[in-house]
Amino acid sequence: MSDCNCNKDQTTADISANAMPCDTTSDKSPVCSCCSMKHTDRSEADRRKLVNRLKRIEGQIRGIIGMLENDAYCNDILIQSAAVNAAVNSFNKELLANHIRTCVARDIRAGKDETIDELVATLQKLMK
Repeated sequence: MSDCNCNKDQTTADISANAMPCDTTSDKSPVCSCCSMKHTDRSEADRRKLVNRLKRIEGQIRGIIGMLENDAYCNDILIQSAAVNAAVNSFNKELLANHIRTCVARDIRAGKDETIDELVATLQKLMK
């Protein structure tokens, strides 16, 4: 029996919030055997580091909301918004570097050249 929480009724956010990972195949496949969703095994330290970055960004967003609710000066809000943008870009760089070092390298070693096309498409989206 699989311990997968990837029900078709769940959104991506719901799946991300679940603590239990999908039960992947015995060959450590990064694809869930019950729903075909890709997964990345991260160390607890890496996961915590990324989550902490996102929580700081969440706090910055809440601060901007407070500024709007208190009718702060537009320029001050724009500066805070730019700081959030920089923080998100920094998060993306960290996650992308980890992705290339782990998932992409693994797939290339396994002969899955389609991963390169996926990476190129991702980079094009990030560079818009």
